[in-house]
Formats: sequence, structure tokens, C-alpha cells
Amino acid sequence: MGVLAGLLPSYDFALHTLGPTAYDTFARFDAAFAGGRELPGAEEDLRMFGHWAQLLLSLLPERGHDEHVLRLTRLVAAADIPWTIGDAHSLRWAGGLTAWRRTDHAELYRIPLAAVRRLDYADRRKVLNRTPEEFHRSSRPLWEALRGQLEELLLEPPGHGPAGAVRNVIWECDSFAGLLAEEYGPRLAAPGVLPLLRHWNTARSSKPGDRWLKTASTLLTPEAAALVHEILTLVVAHREKRVEHRADNGYEWTTTVFLHGRTAVPVRGMVWTCALLDEPWVVPLLGDVALTCGTGTGGSGPNCRSEMLANAAVGVLARRGGLETVAPLARLQARIRKKTVLNNVARALNAVAEQAGLSREQLLDRTVPDFGLGPDGVREERIGDHRVRLCADGPALRFVNAAGKTAKAAPQAIRADPALAELKTTLKRLKQALPAERFRLERALAEERMWRWRQVTEFFLDHPVTGPYARTLIWQILQGPAGIPVRTADGWELTDLRGRRIQPYPDTPVLLWHPIRESAEDVRAWRDHLLEHGIRQPYKQAFREVYLLTPAEERTGTFSNRFARHTLRYGQAKALLSERGWTGLSLGHWDAAGGSEQGEAVKELSGWRIRWDMHLPWESWRTDGYDTAAFCVSGRIRLQRDEPSPLGHTHGRTPHGDAPLAEVPPLVLSEALRDADLAVGVASVGLDPEPVAGHEEHWRSQGFGALTETARTRRDALVRLLPRLTIAGRAELTDRFLRVRGDLRTYRIHLGSGNILMEPNDAYLCIVPGHDRAAAPVFLPFEEDGGMLSVILSKAFLLAGDTAITDPSITRQLGA
Repeated sequence: MGVLAGLLPSYDFALHTLGPTAYDTFARFDAAFAGGRELPGAEEDLRMFGHWAQLLLSLLPERGHDEHVLRLTRLVAAADIPWTIGDAHSLRWAGGLTAWRRTDHAELYRIPLAAVRRLDYADRRKVLNRTPEEFHRSSRPLWEALRGQLEELLLEPPGHGPAGAVRNVIWECDSFAGLLAEEYGPRLAAPGVLPLLRHWNTARSSKPGDRWLKTASTLLTPEAAALVHEILTLVVAHREKRVEHRADNGYEWTTTVFLHGRTAVPVRGMVWTCALLDEPWVVPLLGDVALTCGTGTGGSGPNCRSEMLANAAVGVLARRGGLETVAPLARLQARIRKKTVLNNVARALNAVAEQAGLSREQLLDRTVPDFGLGPDGVREERIGDHRVRLCADGPALRFVNAAGKTAKAAPQAIRADPALAELKTTLKRLKQALPAERFRLERALAEERMWRWRQVTEFFLDHPVTGPYARTLIWQILQGPAGIPVRTADGWELTDLRGRRIQPYPDTPVLLWHPIRESAEDVRAWRDHLLEHGIRQPYKQAFREVYLLTPAEERTGTFSNRFARHTLRYGQAKALLSERGWTGLSLGHWDAAGGSEQGEAVKELSGWRIRWDMHLPWESWRTDGYDTAAFCVSGRIRLQRDEPSPLGHTHGRTPHGDAPLAEVPPLVLSEALRDADLAVGVASVGLDPEPVAGHEEHWRSQGFGALTETARTRRDALVRLLPRLTIAGRAELTDRFLRVRGDLRTYRIHLGSGNILMEPNDAYLCIVPGHDRAAAPVFLPFEEDGGMLSVILSKAFLLAGDTAITDPSITRQLGA
């Protein structure tokens, strides 16, 4: 039996990688071998013959003792054949086909190792990658037989210098490993550091044991500690890179790499070593490492750049404990969306809270850093002849010279001053803390969290970081009146809609006001109040959308179809839901039989688990990549009670069956549906400036149809805003549109999508919002982060002065 007869159909790809003539060439070799003719012939391609000989040896175990076959493999191994890295990969694969059934290990890998020997060290490591670990784990005899050859092939000689010594430990599998070898080689390969570098490369378990830490402690030197600081700082600044690949057969592909697994292992050892260091930079740096590694591309999303390193950093923070770890852990809780990492963050916070005798939220209240800011949110330092102000408003650094003139840029005279560098670092941390606090306050609203009034004043209203947010929110005495905080000579009071002062007692229970508990009249009054007094809230509170149970949902019973059957841009929808605390959504075409085309997004809120079904459009397999999805279709939303596991585990919770929606607390249902509305309102293909092929009907329906609750709230805000605008005489509201009269045409801007129709013929006008278009000069009573209301107002101002438009992409359409 020859190679072709012994090759399983599933292994046919091995022939395809060798080129179109491989099958015929192998058939000729098989026939010559069966006929006893001398091989290889003088005219034979030795490279192709080598592949055939390796498969002959690998596929037919009995050939391992055939002297004729062994002579052929030795002949090939000794020949001067220009093997490529692709050849080496194929031969390495062929050698492993039946290695577990063999005892002639040296013969079995003679040709593959000869091919590897022709490559440079970088390519050798690409081919052998996991080979040493695999051999050591799966076959001790195989490892013992080949260990010497593998070490000779992989270890660069001393003549390659410090960089080679570092590459012997950290293979150059990515750009970061290359940086360590070239830039840090002399320091990492120094006699006082190299033993610890080798020890870092043994950090292969999920957490360090006492023995590992003891060894690290004996090897740790001041220079090694300095390197840990510098290299982990580089990790924080490092970002993923796209790597182009090309196979010998011309096939090309691209991968995105943050840190290769081989690089991440010694970096994890450096993270673990931080447990041995008592330096002020350790805790904030570990928080930064966890944030960089625990978030996805762009610093957000439900995936991790390196889950291994994120968990390692969180683990060391948990091991250290203490109140100093709370601020970085809170920041991670606000930004990271990978559930496994979040669970570790939660356990770390719970442990610190238990140690302090507090709940996790109470602990977070008490440990928000103030960054040295005064009650007015400003910290001032004198550097040289200048005063430098760190301001929470912005946040920003502002520079005041001796003459009292303020500038935004640092004067040349102080740019190199260490004190300014320290302030810039503080500014960076302040910028990270502010969105975390905003997130925490909005979560408290959704969860109906309760405080005593003295806690609100101490931990929120008087705090220079959280205070600017908390002072603009409406606070409510439990089952009592509500108001906005005002400072008095004796502390803080609440002022209601009529200007009456409310003085809660220190132990009075209070919570954040939510419109779902109020009458429509009171909600309208609070909205008017914010605009009249110019109060800008950090998120929608008075203008928050409310979603009450509908008759259709009463009929469906245990699920809501209110936001079903929408076609969404998958990546955009996943990112938005992730930012709002949803997890678990993962769709693609990698395992259709296993259900990878269906999934769900999950969020836990106030003892309830919310599940939103999603699936890929049936035709998407024609246009999507193997592991990517362009669009998804929304499905049902279901809610389940979420209670602790009956086994008593604190890390697990047991959901019940789908609950009747009528039994779900109205606020929980409303917040769940609000998130869904936001996702549809941002990611729907109906909001695109132009329809996507195959989704034209959905685009027309979503782009110009009935308003969602979010769009109706947007309309309600415009009712109050329009009379205050300079274009009030040119604009009016209809049911679904903002109608704007220009000098050339009259325009209708849809309040849901922002899409524009021109009268009298309803011609579509495409205006793509961009950074080059000025924002509307309008006060909004809530922070919207460039949302649809801002887009609509910007378009309205632009079109009211349509004769001043010079953009040819717009002017061409106006005359159509």
C-alpha cells in the first residue's frame, strides 16, 4: 500500500498545499515503490519526494522498521533541499499523524527537523511553536528522544547577544516580544535579571502559588523591580496590531494580535511579582493593566485583549486588598464587560467590603478618590512662576501666568517639570474616574438604591468628583417629596418644583427620583424646570423614557416582541449593549450546526435576569466572513427571577423560568426595554443615510415610520427647546417630523432616524453627520454624547440657512 491509498479523505488538504501536480507525482512514487524501482530517480523533485517519503513513514506504522523506507528518509534528510517554512509546517504535521503509535521517534521526525534546521530562528519557532510542550505533555519517550535536537534548534547561540538571550525565553511571536528583546535585551539578559526572566516564563497556572512567589522573592532585585514598572507601563500603552500572513501556496490572511500567548506568560509573571512590591505605583498600574487587557479593541466591548493578564492583575489587586484597591477595581467594574473578569472584580470588591464591614456599593461610595480637588472641583499647584489648575470641569489642566492670563497649553518653561508630569498623570486618572461615577449613579437609579440623607451629602454632594453630577439630579425622600440639592449655610437641602425647601433628617431614607413612579404632570413639570433653570443632568433622569406594559405584552404573557424583528448592525449593537452591562452575545458562522447563528444578550438587574434573543439573517452566510457577522436580527425579550444557587455558592445564581411580564417590577421592565430601544435606535439599518442592499423596506419603515419611546421623548424635549432657538420662526413640530423652512426648500427631519425628506415631492436628502459639521448651539438638559437630538438640531440649523450651504454633496441634491 502506498501513500495515496493510506491517506484518509480528510487529509486530502495535505496534497492541495503542495500544489496541483502533487497527486500525480505521489501516484508515480507509489507505483515505483510498489514495483521495487530505485527511488528517487535522477530527475525527481527531491522536495516533493521528501514529502512523499515522510507520509509513507508516518501513515504506515509497519514501515518504521522497513530498512528501505528508513534509507529513503535518511537520504532526504541529508540532502541539500531548499525547504520553506510551508514545507516545514507540512512535514511537522505529517510527523505527528501516528506519533502516539510509534517507538522510532528519531526516525519519524528526521525529515521534519532537517527542514526546520534550514530556517532562521524566528521561523523555526513558528513551526515548532507548541511542539516542546506537546511532546512533554503527551509522550515522555518522544520528548526524551528529541529533546536535545529541539533545544539545539530553538536556542540561539551566545553570539546573538542579549537580544538572543531574551528571545530564548520570550520567543519573538509578536511586536511586543520584539521590543523587549531589542530595547530591553541588555537589561533583561543581565546576570541579576535573567534568572528571574526565566522564572517569569513559568507563570503558566491561573494564579501564583506560595512556592512560585517565594522563588520570585529570592530572585527579585531593584533593577528587576524597575523593569517590572517600565514593561507593565508599556503594556498599558500597547495596542493590538494587524499581522499579514501569506502561505507558500499564495493564500493570504490577516490576524489581529495584542500579545501572543507565549509573550503573555512572562508578562503575567511580572504582574504576579507586583504582589511582592510595596511601591506607590503598584496599585494604579495594576488597575491600568487590567483595564487595557480586560477591554476589547478601542478600549470597550465584551471581549478582552488578554483575559489572562486582566485576571492576573485583578488577582494581585485582590491579594493586596485594602481600600487603596477599591478605586481601580471600581473603574474596572464600570468599563470591563467580559463576564469572567467581572466576576473576579466583584469577588475582589466583595472581599474588601467584607473586611470593612460594608456592602460593595457602600464601599464604592466611601472610596472615590478626590485627586486633591477642593470643594469647587479645582486643585491649584504652583510650578515656577505659573499656577497650574486641575479642574474637574472638562476635566482639564489650565495654566495661569504671573500676569493672571489663563492658557490651555503648558508654557515651555515648565513642560519638563516633574510636578507637571504628576498633574498630567492625575488628570488621566480623573478622566477615567468621571465616567465610572456617572455609570454608578445611573446604575443606582435603575436599581432603586437607597441611602440615608447624611450618606448622600457626605459621599456624593460634598465630593469634588461625584458632586457635580449628584447636584444636578433629582433626589426623593422615600414615599415623599423630591427636589434638586441646594447648599445652605447649614449643609444641603432639597428644592422642589415650586421652590420650597425640604430639609431631610440625617437618617431619612432617600433615593434617586425615577419618572416611572410619578404622574405625567409631575414629569412634565420637572422637564420644564430643568430647562428654565439651565440644569444639565449627567444622564436622562427627568427626560428618561418610560416603558409600561402594553396590551400586546399582556397577551404574550412571558415575553415582549416590542423590539423584535429589527435588523441591527451586529458590532454596533453588541458594543452598545456591552457598555450598558449586557453580556453573552456571540454570533457568527463558525459553528452553524452547533447554533453559533443564534444567541442572546443577558443583563442582571435588581434580582432579575433579562434575556434578549438575537439571530443572524438567514442569507448572511453568503456575505459574512467565517468568524464575522455584519447584521443580526432582534428577537424576544424575556425576564427571569435570579436567585442565589440552592447549593449556597456565592459565585452562581439560579434563574427561574420565564416570568409573566405582569409580575416583573415596572421599573425593571422599563429599564430593560429602554436598553433595547437604545440599541435599536443606534444600530438599526433603518437609521443609515442610505438603505443597505436587501434591507430597503426596513430602512423605509424605521427611517420614516412611527416613533419609538426614545423618539417620543426626543420630541418632548424639542417641544420645550424650539421656542428658545433662533430658528424658532422657521421650525415646527408635527407628529413624526421637525419641519424646517429654508429659503430654497422646506425640509422634514424624522425624529427617530434623523433622515430628511424635502417638500413638495418628498425627495430624500442625504446628509451624513461628521466631525466637520458644527454642533447646534443649543443647551440640552442632559448629556447626550453626540446623540440623535444633537444631530437633528444640527441639521435643522444647517437647513434653515440652506442658501449658505457650500458642501457640493448637499447642494447637488437641493435642486433635484
